[in-house]
Amino acid sequence: QVQLVESGGGLLQPGGSLRLSCEASGPTFENYAMGWFRQAPGKEREFVAAISGLNGNTLYADFVKGRVSISRDNAQSTVSLQVDSLKPEDTAVYYCALATKYSLTRSARQYDYWGQGTQVTVSS
Repeated sequence: QVQLVESGGGLLQPGGSLRLSCEASGPTFENYAMGWFRQAPGKEREFVAAISGLNGNTLYADFVKGRVSISRDNAQSTVSLQVDSLKPEDTAVYYCALATKYSLTRSARQYDYWGQGTQVTVSS
């Protein structure tokens, strides 16, 4: 059984930076794709970024390109999301997810395990 635990959320100011982390428990973390999604109040969950398992290929949503970086540390079973130049519209609950059957995907339906989410609020 895989468990994912996010950390690093909080209240941040516009223009600042954020680094979220997600720690996974379970076997063979390095084989699986990891993704970050977010859900703002009243909106559907949306894809932010993903990274494949062994070769570390990345995929980003168009609306965050240039501001977001995803990385992973397979030895520590963690995946991180760096968000720069924060905007109020980045306010959301951020979730990490793990996909066992796809090497790199932006579809939430293709992720099998989800963390509980961490709140990020961007406000002055």
